Amino acid sequence: MNKPLIIIGNGGHAAVLVEILIAQQRKIIGYTAPNEKENFLKLPYLGTDDVIINYHIDEVELVLGLGTINISPIRKSIFEQFSEKSYIFANVVHNAAIVSPTAQIGHGVQIMAGAIVQTNVTIGNNTIINTGTIIDHDGIIGSHTHLGPGTTLSGGVKIGENSLIGVGTAIIQGISIGDETLVGAGSVVVKNIGNRKTAYGVPARDV
Repeated sequence: MNKPLIIIGNGGHAAVLVEILIAQQRKIIGYTAPNEKENFLKLPYLGTDDVIINYHIDEVELVLGLGTINISPIRKSIFEQFSEKSYIFANVVHNAAIVSPTAQIGHGVQIMAGAIVQTNVTIGNNTIINTGTIIDHDGIIGSHTHLGPGTTLSGGVKIGENSLIGVGTAIIQGISIGDETLVGAGSVVVKNIGNRKTAYGVPARDV
């Protein structure tokens, strides 16, 4: 049985998630954020994230509505904070996404419209697979990572935790990218990239 949802955040990424959830007829209690601000879907403001503990872990699920445009510990920190208290983060998968039945999906994973997740792909917890992203067979995506819109990963690509792959990036087969690594938009990755690196270009190079 689907539980009512609390959305953490009230920006653009949260709005996209809320539209998906409304289309899927999920019940949304409201949203948390540092401050109340109007949202076009008129969701109730519940307060700061601290109010979540007023809802029992058996009564609600959480949706982390904070997007990322750079490497940041914030999504990971919020996910771990509430996971340690035994709250469950719901997966959000757009009806227009294609996900192989053999894919292994963690908790709090968000897969947007037009994304394709192929055979034997593994996606870690709290990861964003953004609009139109393609992950081909046997890919491994670490937790807390964000694949930007239009990203293409060929077969067997591995990406570490808390990394950000920019919009429209293409990664050839068998490449590994490390933890906390940023690959700039529009890059073409043809060789491995290590941990805590920044790389961009065609072909992508460390900077």
